[in-house]
Amino acid sequence: MSDLHIRCADLSDIDTVLHFWSEAAEGTSISDDHDGVARLISRDPEALLLAERDGLLAGTVIAGFDGWRCSAYRLAVHPDCRRQGIATALLEAAEQRFINLGGRRVDAMVLEANERAHHTWSAAGYHREDHWRRWVKPL
Repeated sequence: MSDLHIRCADLSDIDTVLHFWSEAAEGTSISDDHDGVARLISRDPEALLLAERDGLLAGTVIAGFDGWRCSAYRLAVHPDCRRQGIATALLEAAEQRFINLGGRRVDAMVLEANERAHHTWSAAGYHREDHWRRWVKPL
């Protein structure tokens, strides 16, 4: 995977990332807009990791750490680039970030209906915890 480059996103990447997510990510988030991604990058410039090949965006993951827990969101690989080790490389980069920050465990947000993602996360060593449920309240 020597032709794959992983880097942190910056503010100039926002429109590209949003377009990418519309093609490659399953589902949407309430923060999938310019202001939401700008807040993420401004607050934690190393959280949004981009995988690029030949100058094109091939994958993303948000590796957020709040000092208490490590959270992985928006693991997405372009449909034309799947099954090439990009998700694995992104997760390894996210996990290394967490280790460097003193993290102890990664929580990943994975859509219930996205069976393909279940296999990806499982292959990377993650397991589902059925005794937890996500509770949300839009602000």
